Amino acid sequence: MNPFDLPRDIGDKTIYDSAAARLRQAGVRLPTFTELAEAPERLAGRITQLSAIDPDAPDPANLFRVHWNNDAARTGLETVPGHLRLPPSVTGVEADIVVALGERFPMIAAHKVLAAYGCLVPRLVAGGFDPERHRAVWPSTGNYCRGGIAISRILGCRGVAVLPEGMSQERFRWLEQWVGAPGDIVRTPGTESNVKEIYDECARLAADPENVILNQFSEFSNYLVHRCVTGRAMERIFTAVAEGRPRARLAAFVAATGSAGTLAAGDALKQRHGAKIVAVEPVECPTMLYNGYGEHNIQGVGDKHIPLIQNVMNTDLVVGISDHDTDGLNAVFNTEAGRRFLVERKGMPDAVVARLGCLGFSGIANVRAAIKTAKRLRLGRDDVVVTVATDNAALYRTELDMWAKTHAPGGFDEVAAAETYGAALKEVRDEHVLELTSVERRRIFNLGYYTWVEQQGIDLADFDRRRDQSFWDGLLDLIPIWDEMIDRFNRDTGVGAQA
Repeated sequence: MNPFDLPRDIGDKTIYDSAAARLRQAGVRLPTFTELAEAPERLAGRITQLSAIDPDAPDPANLFRVHWNNDAARTGLETVPGHLRLPPSVTGVEADIVVALGERFPMIAAHKVLAAYGCLVPRLVAGGFDPERHRAVWPSTGNYCRGGIAISRILGCRGVAVLPEGMSQERFRWLEQWVGAPGDIVRTPGTESNVKEIYDECARLAADPENVILNQFSEFSNYLVHRCVTGRAMERIFTAVAEGRPRARLAAFVAATGSAGTLAAGDALKQRHGAKIVAVEPVECPTMLYNGYGEHNIQGVGDKHIPLIQNVMNTDLVVGISDHDTDGLNAVFNTEAGRRFLVERKGMPDAVVARLGCLGFSGIANVRAAIKTAKRLRLGRDDVVVTVATDNAALYRTELDMWAKTHAPGGFDEVAAAETYGAALKEVRDEHVLELTSVERRRIFNLGYYTWVEQQGIDLADFDRRRDQSFWDGLLDLIPIWDEMIDRFNRDTGVGAQA
């Protein structure tokens, strides 16, 4: 499928009817993108009825929890999405740094399940995917493919996860419990940086017409669901933080590149609040910063390429973060010695330190990047920087154990915590920070040519039209179209009338 051929109506009525029959039988009602974006206003009654449903079960009801407004138990709703507000005692800067918590999403405790839903549903309601015979292939470096497998289970179709063999063991353990067969987990060579190897495997799988490749790096519906849903959630967080502060301004939105889907929220925040958009990448693999390459362990941040859905020409800064620092801070935040040091020696609030486990590797990277951004832009107490924690520390316990064997073989004590804190958080410098000029934007944009035109066969004219912001803004016209298609699909399944 050409990723630029976005559906606006039913393409294959036979496939559409088959999909509707399958979801009718399974009792699946699909939420619209607008319902997910406006969950507190539109889903309150439904969520109340679903309070007894396990948020970690492959239950169709959990589709109505694929948004940012779940409460801490993930069974109820909150008007303001769950977030962690980091005080100056943690960050060392005056600006407010606020982290949205992906751990509150259902089934995978990571916000990538939203991207998976957004990528499959437009195909499903347009007659482009038949759960009876198609296999949904989810290429990823971990969380997106888990989200895809969860969505596949709910829809009653076969899902295939494609991810590097070097990802955390917790990811694979989750997948082993959720996939239909062991062969539905495809391990590709390498680690976080080896995205091309994922693409190569998908090219092999695509030779079978029963396999539908849902490539998050090139699915514009990934961009759209985040611009619509995640953008609205970040705006709600800012509004809550700014309450009673008439001079407060949303200065920046910070997110690791990954598939670039989450960065789309920045387009919404820049349009409505003038926020700068900050893209984060590992300094061990500095593709945007230095046309570089390498290996790293900030899991969830695929690189060595520029995603097709990355709106490079609207990005303001690129910030590099070292995996040495994210690995170390993971130990400080998630060991008894580390937390004791933060409370007793650094005077950080107990309530904040107790919640630092909400940050997975990419979340820690995003926080350090937010600090660097605040320092580079000289932000003050009226400035708010919003970022995200895709997942939490629970996905990296084995990574922590492996790190400790190498870096703290005698045990991670308060001395080790102090040393790690001093190197990774106390003296964050604004090095590896690039403020993008028009020339730098064009350079980064052009890097995508080698992946998408030369390797993946995207038409050059399609590739180039992404330079213009009117292309990205024009995609928003699809949201009401897709919402109406979802409503029509629900009516045809007969499930839509249910409360």
